[in-house]
Amino acid sequence: MTGTRPYRLLALAAAIACATTLGACKRDQPATATPPASAPAPADPVAQPANPVTAQPTQAAMVSEVVLGTAATGNERVAEPKTSFARSDRTIVASVVTRADTPTATDVRARWTFQDGQLVDETSQRLELSGPGVTNFRINNQEDWPAGTYTVEISMDGNVVQSQQFTVQ
Repeated sequence: MTGTRPYRLLALAAAIACATTLGACKRDQPATATPPASAPAPADPVAQPANPVTAQPTQAAMVSEVVLGTAATGNERVAEPKTSFARSDRTIVASVVTRADTPTATDVRARWTFQDGQLVDETSQRLELSGPGVTNFRINNQEDWPAGTYTVEISMDGNVVQSQQFTVQ
């Protein structure tokens, strides 16, 4: 038994050393001096976002509505909203209603798919948004559309923000 005693003491010493080290890591940091309330904080003219690639300009802009129809009016809004179209309708319009709280440049994309994800069309527009606005995306077919379920997905800067499903009968 006397042979195991040094190992017990060694284990106890190691445990105390670990506890002491961990305790030292949790010491309170010294308080930093806070400038008086009347003194403005110094401006950092070279301050940059932590990672400019992941900065999200779309946070200042949003898609509030996607309205489908066969024609748009002078203000770019769909004249007669619908979610069911005739096979003979040559054009389907998606009016994308946007709002930007601050002037924002963004890429808006419309991806039109049929049934199980078969791509019908995909287009994008670079928009300079400021306040409310409407942008149109269109798909055209000179022949009858195949009957079935379609989806249009609207993305801003690569992120899907709204999708609208519709049928062709």
